Amino acid sequence: MNPENFERSSDGSVAAWWFNTRTGLVEFGLVSAAPYRIGPFKTEDEAKQALEIVRARAKIWATEEEADS
Repeated sequence: MNPENFERSSDGSVAAWWFNTRTGLVEFGLVSAAPYRIGPFKTEDEAKQALEIVRARAKIWATEEEADS
């Protein structure tokens, strides 16, 4: 998802949900350091599914790379 399509908080940060890979928790806003965040997501439920979304996208990319070889 493109962060430009998200609303902005009063401090200018993206008002969105993120999945923290270190803690396994969903967070709203830029709470954790960037290396530990997956997102942004528009809803909390989407953020909860972050790992599944990443796995599915990786599988698609791998399949596309094999087809291009």
